[in-house]
Amino acid sequence: MKRLKKILGYTCIGLVALVLIAIFLNYPKLTILSGYSAKHMCSSVFMANRSVEFTDTNDNNFEPVHLADDIVNLEEKSAIASVFGLQERKAIYREGLGSVLITDDFDIKAPYLKPNRAITKKRLAFPYGDSPQKDTIFTNINYSKINKVVSSIFDKESENIQKTRAVLVIHKDHIIAEKYTDSLDKDSKLLGWSMTKSILATVYGVLQKQGKINIQEKAPVAAWQNDDRKNITINNLIQMNCGLAWEEEYGGISDVTKMLYLDKDMTEAQIHKKAIHRPNEHWYYSSGVSNLLSGILRKKITPYQEYLDFPYREFIDKIGMHSMLMETDMAGNYVGSSYAWATVRDWAKFGLLYLHKGNWNGEQIFNPEWVDYVTTPSPTSEGDYGGHFWLNAGGFYPDAPRDMFSANGYQGQRVFVIPSKDLVIVRFGLIGDAGVDFNRFLREMVSAIK
Repeated sequence: MKRLKKILGYTCIGLVALVLIAIFLNYPKLTILSGYSAKHMCSSVFMANRSVEFTDTNDNNFEPVHLADDIVNLEEKSAIASVFGLQERKAIYREGLGSVLITDDFDIKAPYLKPNRAITKKRLAFPYGDSPQKDTIFTNINYSKINKVVSSIFDKESENIQKTRAVLVIHKDHIIAEKYTDSLDKDSKLLGWSMTKSILATVYGVLQKQGKINIQEKAPVAAWQNDDRKNITINNLIQMNCGLAWEEEYGGISDVTKMLYLDKDMTEAQIHKKAIHRPNEHWYYSSGVSNLLSGILRKKITPYQEYLDFPYREFIDKIGMHSMLMETDMAGNYVGSSYAWATVRDWAKFGLLYLHKGNWNGEQIFNPEWVDYVTTPSPTSEGDYGGHFWLNAGGFYPDAPRDMFSANGYQGQRVFVIPSKDLVIVRFGLIGDAGVDFNRFLREMVSAIK
């Protein structure tokens, strides 16, 4: 009996030790988890108008984020999250700027600037106005097959594999298929995650058309002027082949997770990284580059109020993407890597703008050549990436047209543009290629349009 008690005692001590070691090793990660949970909860409740319960059981319901507990303050418009009561983080919502993770010294009562929006309703059919589209039947479309293909990407009852939330298909400016999960509809705002990168790049295209920037010029970063980084151009940044060190890994503590959930000023994270390759010699995907580009925009577009207004006035609101909101960091910079929200229909308008080479109902938002630029493969990307857009030039989806390009986001957010079929396809979900056979989906979708 004494021996058994001794064994049990040692076992308990061992288990306690293992728990303590696990906590010690994972404690730094908890601030990332609680930060993610608080930030997304705050945006979902106060900007997307969803409930705490919905967000808990959908958007934040995946490992290991589901370990975080959230408390929402409706009056203050804030969300606090912690993991097992540890590493508490707080996010607040500010009208026009979205939600932001804050530190203890942040003054939530301080006045702030917000974008001026010119939101006007137009009596035109979708996509150029807010009226219903005219009934049109295209003889080259197999509608039965289109509907079947769209339904196939949604989970059937009792399944939880593909986790698709919305699909919208547009051909020749007409919606030919649209489907949502029961909890969402055409007015629901959804986070595009890294599709925001393509929104950011478009602002550069607008500036280029207006003659206010030359993307071939050297990046105006003071910290780079005394070493080899001074040769990096804005073009190198947009094509993500600047050669700077960066770790884009979401499974733990990395450059990208520290930037998104710890940094006050996200435009600086990439600035302080060393050059490990020469420009144009090594392609590497970096959210730090995108936020650095947002910081460069802030320097180019002054004063600060103009920086806030410009993307909406010259691009977003011009094409009627009135639901879109780009969130800022604590320093007031647009988080160009990750945080733009809009309805599925408004994301589709973005795809249509590129399908029409920058022309929106007669008004040229950016030059047609900008589409050629962003769809030109970045050196060493093997045809997979252009200028802040993903490409199919290298056949990543072997059964989809090679002229297809797309804005891509975490968890399988997609705006596919297929010029050869006059087609835009939008898909939103909670999982990407790991659960969805996009190649099959695109192959069958394209085959339904002659």
